[in-house]
Amino acid sequence: MTEIQDIQIQVAQTPEPQTAEPQSLEPQTLEARALHVRAGTFAAVQDVNATFPAGVFTAVIGPNGAGKSTLLRALLGLSTPERGEVRLLGRRLQDWPRAARAQTLAYLAQGEGLPDTAQVRDVVALGRGAGAWRWGLIPTRPWTDADEFAVTDALTRTDTLRFEHRRVSELSGGERQRVSLARALASQPRFLLLDEPTNHLDLAYALDVIRYVRCEVAGGLGVVAVLHDLNLAARADALLLLHEGRVLAAGSPAEVLTPALLHTAYGIQAQVIRHEGRLVVLPQG
Repeated sequence: MTEIQDIQIQVAQTPEPQTAEPQSLEPQTLEARALHVRAGTFAAVQDVNATFPAGVFTAVIGPNGAGKSTLLRALLGLSTPERGEVRLLGRRLQDWPRAARAQTLAYLAQGEGLPDTAQVRDVVALGRGAGAWRWGLIPTRPWTDADEFAVTDALTRTDTLRFEHRRVSELSGGERQRVSLARALASQPRFLLLDEPTNHLDLAYALDVIRYVRCEVAGGLGVVAVLHDLNLAARADALLLLHEGRVLAAGSPAEVLTPALLHTAYGIQAQVIRHEGRLVVLPQG
């Protein structure tokens, strides 16, 4: 505290002791502990241990059938582990009330379908549970100014506010994906999980999605994204490389995107170079 003098008696006042703000003791992480998940009779995820911190963009990579989407579904509580557990902010996922878990963990599914006749703002409002008000269903709680603000904020952050009144059928593929992202962000989650968010997008739109995700990470959001494009994955803060349902490697892009690991996981020969500060994977042959 800055020292203050009493002008009348010219005696310096003793500064009051400052009290440190209480620190949250809960881990700011989404965590898989010895996770084992079956898809039918097939062990799709086997003994996976992984920690996904808030404020970090983690890309989950690996060949087809490596267990990437199954892991994502388990982290969301959409698949029940045979063994192990998922912890969200230090608590077992199954101990979270359903509504609180849905607000804390947002999900953007692969090829997420959007109602063609709906306006963009109404779709984004679904992230606040607005289907009950906008489309004539029974509301579970009143719609508030805070809900309206969260919708506008999500539209603004994804640059979709300018076409909030357009119908989904009038949007390009890249615009639809940004609307889906805005819908996920409207719940103001702590973690965002995305399953191949750049799939079927051309390079410019794919880079846009990664750029918007990185902006959210800078604001403290934890992001876990399944990505097939290794050069897009190289833009993440951390990588988790899965192979045959197990963790083959985890770490920074430089630690994971090595010729040896790529050969083991994908069966390819690849050169990994650094261009303008970014890693670039160049398959050979």
